[in-house]
Amino acid sequence: MTHPIRILIVDDHPMVAQGIQSVLESYDTLEVVGTLGNGRDVVEQLETLNPDVILMDLNMPEMGGLTATEMVLEQRPGTRVLVLSMHDSPEYISSALNHGAMGYILKDVPTDEIKLAIDSVMRGEKYLCTGAAGSLEPKQGNLRDPLTGREQTVLLQLAKGKSNKDVALTLDISVRTVETHRKNIKRKLGISSTAGLTRYAMEHGVLQGTGSAL
Repeated sequence: MTHPIRILIVDDHPMVAQGIQSVLESYDTLEVVGTLGNGRDVVEQLETLNPDVILMDLNMPEMGGLTATEMVLEQRPGTRVLVLSMHDSPEYISSALNHGAMGYILKDVPTDEIKLAIDSVMRGEKYLCTGAAGSLEPKQGNLRDPLTGREQTVLLQLAKGKSNKDVALTLDISVRTVETHRKNIKRKLGISSTAGLTRYAMEHGVLQGTGSAL
């Protein structure tokens, strides 16, 4: 028998988290392994709780959902993150997807749509609820994907001439993670060489004001 999908709910409003938990626990195929109130707790308890899917709110104390998503995926790339938010603006949705979330659902969706979204991301498919997809459509394809905060940090290190190994040591991440970030940076910026990355960093002020701080 296939084990239930392990769900972690992350929301700083206990009533919201408890409501979602009660709904999800009515499905035999789902198991809620915990509810947490901020992103920092997620990162610290990720290995212990071992979730398959994380339902992640965006605006939380201590560490928000976007930063937590990046750090979760660095630790455990196979984890599926579904953002569950009240914000339907294109900026929020695009930013969540660029940070590695596999789906985005609004908190006012019917409860069975949350289950549908979980099943979709477990199959490796992205999922946007109707409200989120409609909000994103007008801008789709017109803008280059922005770099995430972590990608900007990696770009800064690469632009200073550091090797993948040096960047990994500096940021305390694996070389494989650096390589993944490097590939994504090049794809997003349409740049194929390290020299091109350095030139981009100089032209866009990435190297300005760093001084001896790094």
